[in-house]
Amino acid sequence: MCSSNRLVLLVVVLAIGWASPATSAESVGGQRTIVVLAAASLTDAFKAVGAAFEQAHPGVVVQFSFAGSSTLVTQIKEGSPGDVFASADESNMQAAAEAGELAGPARIFAGNRLTIVVPKGNPKHIAALADLAGSGVSVVLAAPAVPAGKYAAQIFAKAGVAVPNASQEVDVRAVLSKVAMDEADAGIVYVTDVRAGGDKVEAVPIPNQYNVVARYPIAALKRAADADAANAFVAFVLSPPARATLDSFGFLAP
Repeated sequence: MCSSNRLVLLVVVLAIGWASPATSAESVGGQRTIVVLAAASLTDAFKAVGAAFEQAHPGVVVQFSFAGSSTLVTQIKEGSPGDVFASADESNMQAAAEAGELAGPARIFAGNRLTIVVPKGNPKHIAALADLAGSGVSVVLAAPAVPAGKYAAQIFAKAGVAVPNASQEVDVRAVLSKVAMDEADAGIVYVTDVRAGGDKVEAVPIPNQYNVVARYPIAALKRAADADAANAFVAFVLSPPARATLDSFGFLAP
């Protein structure tokens, strides 16, 4: 091979090596990973949605980080890695938007309602919201900054019941956990959370006139390491197959 051909070959090899540096969204094997920051109440449904997305998009892996929506917004503002944000309320999504963290407008993909949750057998015979304010009843709620806590406060206000003294948990699944472990007599969670408690809890419905409808928005984040995969996940969550999965877990249509 002549020297000029060797030089051309060397340039091509070097160009290939430099052309596509790996990002945080790619593994050594070329597998792409997107990080979805999602409200704790989406845990079970989104794991199923994520599995379906991976099947429809070979080579893309979805990694979830579930927490209270307010916690996730704080993490996003502090620069935590993430490609997609799914919130249990619009105010936390708006906070992310106002901080300049969203790649585009958020879309509502699901709704939810709340319910009183009690240990199996309902030992304190809780039948209404007013019973949560009774003496000798230990109540657990999500913290006011967490959507489930904010919604609970709205429900008590609509019912004309003072918000009972309660522990303030970091997310709605922590509320469910305390009730399931008999560490509290009652709590307020989303209807969709009750099934996650299995046979350790049961629900006491909140009348529609006092209840609220939670609206869940989703958006790709501006910092997404793989914008195409992030946008594809958002589109999938808004698609009929994902809608059917969300329905099966008890979420309302948007």
